[in-house]
Amino acid sequence: MIEPIVVTGMGCISAAGNTASEFKKNIFSTQSNDTIRETSLFKTDENTNYITAEVKDYISEHHFSKNELKLLDRFAQFALISAQEAIIDAALDFTTLNPQRISVVHGSSIGGQQTIETAYAQLFEQGKTRTHPFTVPKLLPSAATSQISMKFGIKGPAFSTSSACSSSGHAIAMAALMLRSNLIDVAIVGGAEACITKGNFMAWDGLRVLSTDTCRPFSLDRSGLVIGEGAGTLILERETHARERGAKIYAKLSGIGMSSDAHNAVQPLPEGAEQAMQAALDDAKLTSLDIDYINAHGSGTLQNDKTESQAINTVFSEATIAPFVSSTKSIHGHMLGAGAVVEAIASILAIQNQTIPPTANVTQRDPLCPINLVSNQPVQAKIKWILSNSFAFGGLNVSLIFEAI
Repeated sequence: MIEPIVVTGMGCISAAGNTASEFKKNIFSTQSNDTIRETSLFKTDENTNYITAEVKDYISEHHFSKNELKLLDRFAQFALISAQEAIIDAALDFTTLNPQRISVVHGSSIGGQQTIETAYAQLFEQGKTRTHPFTVPKLLPSAATSQISMKFGIKGPAFSTSSACSSSGHAIAMAALMLRSNLIDVAIVGGAEACITKGNFMAWDGLRVLSTDTCRPFSLDRSGLVIGEGAGTLILERETHARERGAKIYAKLSGIGMSSDAHNAVQPLPEGAEQAMQAALDDAKLTSLDIDYINAHGSGTLQNDKTESQAINTVFSEATIAPFVSSTKSIHGHMLGAGAVVEAIASILAIQNQTIPPTANVTQRDPLCPINLVSNQPVQAKIKWILSNSFAFGGLNVSLIFEAI
């Protein structure tokens, strides 16, 4: 019998709050309001809508020394902040734990985008002949993992996962597998992203998937996704290990499912999403009748929302009562590689509050998305099991199931 994996700590920084407690307050809000607005992170022009979900009132010098900042891209800063909050929340005492039995797995879709664009500006605009000597260690997608492991003296398996918008979902899955195999005792797991830069924004705009007003997943008038930034971290342990050290337990991680569409670089395939969801159900030894709420990938693009709705209806076709569905991206934006872990935190908070967070900004439900959508207002409900989806470009899919204790 596989021993249950439990969540004992959470940390988060996003447009919806600079701490997990602020995130908890805002995720059950009825509107995105000021979490989604025109960016202040780079100079804009009047010809493009620069709508983003950026971390508010963030001053790096309040968290790190000047010497530390020389080695920290913005995404790694967010990773360290969320990791420290999660570690404190879990009351981890590293003096009593074997550092070789602790793992760090932190995902990122892009990594040090700010560092990359700064280096390019120096070389191709400012006429410099070389970049800052710390450019490479700052831009690597694995930089956040390295910084977390160095700060806390973690000597067990440490690596980064990079699978576009499923990156932190794969990080959680990999950590769970290591815990199940008894390779480690504790996992510091999550993801970080900080890619609200001019270059990255224009690259996404080239795909014609960015919203022109706000994020309204599954709404008939949705206009696209809103790029967000930030980080989230979970502390995972086997249940006996957590209870032996007297840790509080938020929820169980009961099922993981992964799949690949093997179809198209940007166009999602319903069968791939169905496979990931069904794999998570099988892993948790559940059926479609058991899931109470689905935290959808729900990016707000025309194609993704329709495809995910189709997949949900297929997998849950035998459910006598359709599970509630919502997308919290309408509040915190699409955080790319950090999205899965932040939405996992939202799912765990839904269990804690026995409340479904709403999909904000919905004006009229799209008839092509016939799901049991929770829109604009939170809904109180009895919640035992939650399915959280992350479906990435390239058809890289992760579904996670969290269970109430």
